[in-house]
Amino acid sequence: MIESVLKIATCQFPVSESVEQNSEYIQKFLKKAKKLDADIVHFPECAISGYAGPDFDGFEGYNWPLLVEETQKIMALAGKLQLWVVLGSSHKLTKPNKPANSLYLINPQGQIEDRYDKRFCTERDLNYYTPGNRFVTFELNGVKCALLICFDLRFPEIYRELCKLNVQCIFQSFYNARQKEQSVHRHIIRQTMQANAASNYFWVSLANSSGVIAPYPSCFIQPDGEIINELKLNRPGIMVNTVDTSQIFYDPSEKFRSLAMRGILTNGPQNLDDPRSKDTKNL
Repeated sequence: MIESVLKIATCQFPVSESVEQNSEYIQKFLKKAKKLDADIVHFPECAISGYAGPDFDGFEGYNWPLLVEETQKIMALAGKLQLWVVLGSSHKLTKPNKPANSLYLINPQGQIEDRYDKRFCTERDLNYYTPGNRFVTFELNGVKCALLICFDLRFPEIYRELCKLNVQCIFQSFYNARQKEQSVHRHIIRQTMQANAASNYFWVSLANSSGVIAPYPSCFIQPDGEIINELKLNRPGIMVNTVDTSQIFYDPSEKFRSLAMRGILTNGPQNLDDPRSKDTKNL
């Protein structure tokens, strides 16, 4: 396999209902990412649009022209800086369909290369958003990447399918930042992401919003599941980390993973002809 290197800038800021304020943060971080020699810049869920539910009551009367205008500014800046961008937003669909909770993949020419729509919405999300039904994968600097959003985390089948597609790096955007008090998310979200990474040998850029109370900061995870870098909790920030496919990590399931993905859930004989093995009630 060809060895590849990809520099990822993962960003967090207090995403809000103000599209203009969100856009200012995003443009500032794009400029910083360029100075830090990043290849691609990754932002949280609904980073520019704000998140229906936590940030505003719904899309009735939402200022879609403003969102388009500010998104075009970001696209133009991405083109000027020649950066790839993963931008969280809301994408208007044709009525009566609700908008999609999306990630725009913007290329260094300032164009939308593709769009990922959150496949699994929470029960609350379904009041405002229409779930998507397709993967988005792309290759950058020889690294095969995929886009995911927040609640997708809870479905390990998604990661197995991406593993079958030979994906190496996941860009997953989150919004857990406006809680009234710390929740169980503090103890399970990043840990679940670590497990998904280690179970499938993925690099992961996890971008979360920062806010009043965020249960966890953005982080970067290597293929053995270890968090090797993170931003400060509840503070805007940017970090650049490197995917280097020449590095080899601890992966004890590598030799047997393909068996499990084919539905063979043992690495021994499936029909062991041994009476002592079949007798499960005696010593």
